[in-house]
Amino acid sequence: MIWKPSPGSTLASYITHKIFLEAGVPGSVIQFVPGNPPEIVGQCIEHPDFAGLHFTGSTQVFRSLWSRVGNNIAKYKGYPRLVGETGGKNFHFYHPSADIKSGVVQAIRAGFEYSGQKCSALGRAYVPRSLWEGGFRDELKTQTESIKVGPFSDPTNFVGPVNNAASYERITGIIEEAKAAGGEILAGGTGDNSKGYFVKPTVIVTKDPKSVTMVKEIFGPVITVYVYEDADWEKTLELIDTTTEYGLTGAIFGVDRHALKLAAHKLRHAAGNFYINDKCTGAVVGQQPFGGARGSGTDDKSGSQYIFSRFVAMRSIKENFIAPTAYEYPSNLA
Repeated sequence: MIWKPSPGSTLASYITHKIFLEAGVPGSVIQFVPGNPPEIVGQCIEHPDFAGLHFTGSTQVFRSLWSRVGNNIAKYKGYPRLVGETGGKNFHFYHPSADIKSGVVQAIRAGFEYSGQKCSALGRAYVPRSLWEGGFRDELKTQTESIKVGPFSDPTNFVGPVNNAASYERITGIIEEAKAAGGEILAGGTGDNSKGYFVKPTVIVTKDPKSVTMVKEIFGPVITVYVYEDADWEKTLELIDTTTEYGLTGAIFGVDRHALKLAAHKLRHAAGNFYINDKCTGAVVGQQPFGGARGSGTDDKSGSQYIFSRFVAMRSIKENFIAPTAYEYPSNLA
């Protein structure tokens, strides 16, 4: 196996590889090869022995790799197995029966933990007008503005820096794009790259349910809220299902069991990891398998035993212990 780590996580991956070796994994089993992604991956994909790809990254890159593998299919000794975990534009749907306090806390944790830098992070929230005007808006604004931002050397900081300068520029650029399109900045909306790359936890309120920050994956501490009319809650479920190309994680909130059951049914293709009255992040390896479909990947559920079967060549063996003495079968005899 060739392990090509992301350039942004080479050290952490190397330490993990060293742990494998110390634990007894033979050195020839996993070849740790950091370096230029196109060159390393290209060498693998062009080789006749290429047998499989387990990819984590952007949807666009995975689609490109899949296309290259398809074009090379005639040169391979077998049919490669492809597994991908790519992007997400994850949602929280709040039914009018949802609890405001809990709903706000879940949104903050889902959207701002790890500075929003995980593929399951909350990106879009759908809140009914009755809850929004009944305290959700003020609670979300107050709590978001109270979040302490700074280096993680201080454990009282809830939000740390984003990965690098490129991430900082992309995130702040998308926020400015949202502002220019008419989005209301309820909280945050600014950053500071003077001593690190810090983006304030940001809440954008949009009147356009398909505005840029409702559709595009940001990978940063940005939540966009769309306020819907209470009577349109069922129509909003259809809106959630059709707004983006992704299908990774999503959550619904409420105490009306009929509404929750209907929402779970209508959103059955919208999220591979689905939550009821819990935030859309937090899958634990070995406890809750993780993965989504559509533009979010092949839904092979990392962290489960089933994903290993994707990389196993099964062989069926039969051994006969009774030698036949005639070619006819019993059914051929009168």
